[in-house]
Amino acid sequence: MNKKEIIAFLIAVLVLGFSINLIQTWGGFLYAIVAVFIILLLNIVTKKIVAFYFDSDIEIKLWEIKRYGIKKHKHFKKAFPAGAFFPILSKLIFFPINSFVWMASLVFDVKPKIYRAAKRHGFYNFSEMSEFHLGLIAASGIIINLGLAILGYLLGFPLFAKLNIYYSFFNLLPISNLDGNKIFFGNFILWCFLSIISLIGLGYALLLI
Repeated sequence: MNKKEIIAFLIAVLVLGFSINLIQTWGGFLYAIVAVFIILLLNIVTKKIVAFYFDSDIEIKLWEIKRYGIKKHKHFKKAFPAGAFFPILSKLIFFPINSFVWMASLVFDVKPKIYRAAKRHGFYNFSEMSEFHLGLIAASGIIINLGLAILGYLLGFPLFAKLNIYYSFFNLLPISNLDGNKIFFGNFILWCFLSIISLIGLGYALLLI
């Protein structure tokens, strides 16, 4: 990751860790920080690996909202840092539900490599990234987090499992520049499949774990 990506990553880790625990106890805050660090890091690494397979680079950044309407003139003068604001706001709204916060803080932009058209992959012969490939890159991060949720539950780390479920659920929302939007338009069937699994996991996390 470059310097901008590292800064965005650390901001997301600190904001999410604070929102989850609100520093009720330093031990709990540290646990939340470590858990979020692992969740975000493995999500990013997985997407970068898949992007590399498709001969492209992705750049991670904090989720920002620039427009608030359909019309072009309805936009903020300065991008609104939704990725840093929504987790804290959601904690105030969902305060009775322990650790349940908005966890969609990071998004990514993709840049095809110059030599992409040359190619070692026979199923495409163009340099632009298709919505399908973009969706697969985004989905890879969701899949790794769902897998981490199962692993965390089996190993006896229920909070870690919950946070992975929450992260997958919020990132699957098909809005703005979130992963869910990329998957939704890239492969609707895949989005439905991951959403169903995420909703089942969410219900289980909220009611049973």
